[in-house]
Amino acid sequence: MTSLTPTVSALPSLQRKLEGRALRSLVLTMLVWLGALLASVPLISVLYMLITRGGARLSLEVFTELPPTGFETGGGFGNALAGTFVMVGIAAAIAVPVGIMAAVFLAELGPDSKLASAARFAAKTLTGLPSILAGVFAYALVVMTTGTYSAPAGGVALAVLMLPIVVLTAEESMKMVPKIMKDAAYGMGCTRAQVIWKIVLPTGLPAILTGVMLAVARAAGETAPLLFTALFSNYWIYHNGSLAVMNPTASLSVLIYNFSGMPFDNQLELAWAASLVLVMIVLIVNVISRIFGKPKF
Repeated sequence: MTSLTPTVSALPSLQRKLEGRALRSLVLTMLVWLGALLASVPLISVLYMLITRGGARLSLEVFTELPPTGFETGGGFGNALAGTFVMVGIAAAIAVPVGIMAAVFLAELGPDSKLASAARFAAKTLTGLPSILAGVFAYALVVMTTGTYSAPAGGVALAVLMLPIVVLTAEESMKMVPKIMKDAAYGMGCTRAQVIWKIVLPTGLPAILTGVMLAVARAAGETAPLLFTALFSNYWIYHNGSLAVMNPTASLSVLIYNFSGMPFDNQLELAWAASLVLVMIVLIVNVISRIFGKPKF
């Protein structure tokens, strides 16, 4: 009867192999940690600068007052914060429903059709589209049509940037829904519409929300499209008892762009404070997407 126990002479060879694997594993682990630390250096340095330079200027005043001009002191960027929320809200109202409906077609209704292949290719191409081209598109479509820079024009430009992110993430989330759940629903007599509405969308909702939050985070930090579409304003978007969306609208990103090139200390300090606020908004949105992004199946 042959023994399965390694012979004494084979043990040193086996030990050397294990030691070699352990050494390689240790080296690779150290390289991964080193790469992660090096990659985090820019992020940490940026956050440090924003907190030290922008945090000193944060107060209730900067959230409630209008931007200063010239040699004025004080002021804030309340109108830019409100304008950013309005334009991102308009963009989300356009991109989210359209993106989810497109994803339903790509994942459930016609996943193997030529139209689906063309739509996927277009969505993947749009993910690499320079943001300034989205601004040029919205300028030609909305600004030239209405004859004015406006919040809806900025919202359309941001929607173009949000749409491919929503489409691709929503499609993948729907594909992750277990087939057995859909087959069970069909077996109970549900129609395709009922399966999509009652099974696919609720089950994939966490991942869909993740894509929406990531798209919102990207839109909130865009500058170039808004220079072509919303421009800037030193006034509140809500004044004289109405929401003046069809006028030039302020945004945090454009305010940072404008103030960072001015030779006045007050405006430079406000630019740092606005940068910190914008980064915190993006960070909060990303954290929310992580919390709700875990699939529930």
